[in-house]
Amino acid sequence: MSTTKIVYGLYADDDDLMNGVKAFNDKGIAINEVYTPFPVHGLDKALGLKKTRISDAAFIYALYGVTIGSTVTWYTMNHDWPQWIGGKPAFDWAHNMPAFVVPMFELMVFCAAHMMSLTFLVRNKMYPGSPAQNPDPRTTDDKFMMELLTDDVESVKQLLVDTGVEEITVKDA
Repeated sequence: MSTTKIVYGLYADDDDLMNGVKAFNDKGIAINEVYTPFPVHGLDKALGLKKTRISDAAFIYALYGVTIGSTVTWYTMNHDWPQWIGGKPAFDWAHNMPAFVVPMFELMVFCAAHMMSLTFLVRNKMYPGSPAQNPDPRTTDDKFMMELLTDDVESVKQLLVDTGVEEITVKDA
C-alpha cells in the first residue's frame, strides 16, 4: 500500500508563492504542479520548465499559410483563369507576386493564429468536453496553489506554513 499523498498549499500572493517554490527547491522537494490565475514572472525558471516549442509550431503553420496563399494565387491567376490586367501578362507568377503579398500575409497570420490556438488547446487537454484539471476553482480568480506529491506530509506541511501558505489540503494520491 502506497503512503504517497498529494499536498495542496494555497497562497494569497504571488510573491509568497515564489518564496515557497524557492524554499522547496532549496530543500530538494519536487513540486508536481503550480496553479495560478495569471502568469507569474520567473515561475517557469524557478520550476525548471523547458522552453515551449509553440513558436516553432507557429513558424511551421505560418509557412503552411504562405504556401496555401501562393498556391491559390498562382492557380487562380495563372492556371485557372489567366487574364491580362493593365497590359501585364499572367504567365509568370513571380512578376505579379507583389500584388499577392496582402492575401498571402493574411493567410499566413490566419493559419498561424488558428492552428497555434488549436495546438495549445489540444496539447494542454483543454478541448471541449475535457475534465477540469484544476483542483481548486479559486486559483482561476485570485489564489495560487502548489501541488506536491510526498511521503513525508508533516515536513511538507511545516515548510508550507513557514512560507506563508493560507490553507493546506491533503489527499490520497
